[in-house]
Amino acid sequence: MADQSVRGRFVWHELVTPDANAAHAFYGKAIGWKPQPWEEDASYVMFAAQRGPIGATVAGNGSAPHWLPYIGTGDIDATIELARQKGGSVLKDVDTLSSGSRHAVLQDPYGAKFGVYESAEDYGKITPPQPGEHSWHELISTDHEGAFDFYSALFGWENMVEHDMGPMGKYLIYGVGDVPFGGMMTLKTGPSPNWLSYVHVKDVNQTAKKVKSAGGQVINGPMEVPGGDWIVQAIDPQGAMFAAHATAANMKKSEKKEKKVKPEQLKLDTETPPSAVQDPETPAEEQAPPVETPPAAPAEKPARKRAPAKKAPPKEAPPAEAPAEEAPAKQAPAKKKSPAKKAPAKKKAPAKKAPGKAPKKGGKKKSSKKSAGKTAGSKKTAAKKASKKKAAAKSKTRSGGKKKAAKKPRKGK
Repeated sequence: MADQSVRGRFVWHELVTPDANAAHAFYGKAIGWKPQPWEEDASYVMFAAQRGPIGATVAGNGSAPHWLPYIGTGDIDATIELARQKGGSVLKDVDTLSSGSRHAVLQDPYGAKFGVYESAEDYGKITPPQPGEHSWHELISTDHEGAFDFYSALFGWENMVEHDMGPMGKYLIYGVGDVPFGGMMTLKTGPSPNWLSYVHVKDVNQTAKKVKSAGGQVINGPMEVPGGDWIVQAIDPQGAMFAAHATAANMKKSEKKEKKVKPEQLKLDTETPPSAVQDPETPAEEQAPPVETPPAAPAEKPARKRAPAKKAPPKEAPPAEAPAEEAPAKQAPAKKKSPAKKAPAKKKAPAKKAPGKAPKKGGKKKSSKKSAGKTAGSKKTAAKKASKKKAAAKSKTRSGGKKKAAKKPRKGK
């Protein structure tokens, strides 16, 4: 049974080109796709993005190079029959793949070509496109209102909103539910009616540069569109037209990344021309515009220069801080004097103690002196006594006392 969830969704993209190898080389450089041969037919080389293949190259067989989008349907036979009733035509009959899926190529009543695809597998829910996947599909028609009636009948698309673009008319955005798929507009003159598929990228400015360096041609943009998103339209070397789309959020991130300057480079930014500050991995022509005229950078750089200037004056000649500088000088003498006062105290302390101890030692000496004095005095006293005794003895002798004393020993004998 065919998958009904795929109805109205863009599921595949084929590049009709006379040189498949050259086309893969170009888109590999410009978008980042890698070539991947189909396992059932090696000549059918696919464009592989991060999450898998998104399309492939096919021989042109004399037709002008162009991209052909495939739109999903739950019943390819019923879709083809309805397309015929609405004025469309079949350019390539239904072909069935080994998986059971079926596809065909049609043309709307105004000349734009597109493919229809009936999937045998469930496509699941719609998810946001990743880099390298298609995110927008734009129809250029001679009557976008009539074209919308045709496609909405086949695939159930809804008119979500219309933007008035002045002289260019209205731009109708279509989708399913709240998910927009793309837009439609009328151009009476210019390119023939065709579908233009937009590849989702992170930065259309970088994509534009890659397109040019790979040999392609930028024909419109990079430019901002209503809503803030950015686009760029280009032509590959073989002549097929394609476009790239970046969201406003991704562009802001890229812009901030380009404006970001390393702290060590900020000083160079103020002393040398802005164009001298560059990312070594990015060409000078890519960084020059954002560095020369960044919206926010001028406000930030002066602020960094003034901040030190405001702090400098207080350090050089502060009226209130001058005394504070003299304070240490006043305190310094105080510190020097205090040790001087303490020093004598320490010296006197031992001196006071020394006399205190000295008396003990000296006391002994004085006592010895005193004892010596006493001894000397006693000797003198004894001498005096002796002299007195002698004098007394003499006086006794004179008085006859000695004779009695002398007689006594005699008696004893």
